[in-house]
Amino acid sequence: MNIKIVCVGKLKEKYLKQGIAEYSKRLSKFCKFEIIEVPDEKAPEKLSPAEMEAVKQKEGERILHKIKDKEYVYALAIEGKERSSEEFAAELEKLGTYGHSDVTFVIGGSLGLSPVVLKRAQTKISFGRFTLPHQLMRLVLTEQIYRGFMINNGSPYHK
Repeated sequence: MNIKIVCVGKLKEKYLKQGIAEYSKRLSKFCKFEIIEVPDEKAPEKLSPAEMEAVKQKEGERILHKIKDKEYVYALAIEGKERSSEEFAAELEKLGTYGHSDVTFVIGGSLGLSPVVLKRAQTKISFGRFTLPHQLMRLVLTEQIYRGFMINNGSPYHK
């Protein structure tokens, strides 16, 4: 299975990089795993709704350029469906079983994802109603993907 995270912006915090590197290394036993960063669109603090949409659109175009037609796409979105770790693990296993060996997760920038990216996604997933920094979400998502593989392999890690 090939798993990719496409995300907006650069990861600057050393502690997040270290955590992601650790889970990436662990994931290498189960899948080909990569994280692709696309540049965030520079924007002033106060934007009109139209300016916000323009920022999301530009970031969305960059995201879509990193996704191939055959990829099964999860969009991380607050309005997405919440799952337990076990439900998520079962979904990953089912995707692999039914021929979706290329799975991509998309994490938007600080303003979220553009409508075109949300439309491209087959599934929207939410990690709850909390607002988390998108850099921290990379670590959380990477850990949950690893946890999913551990659950599917009967490991006690997830308990």
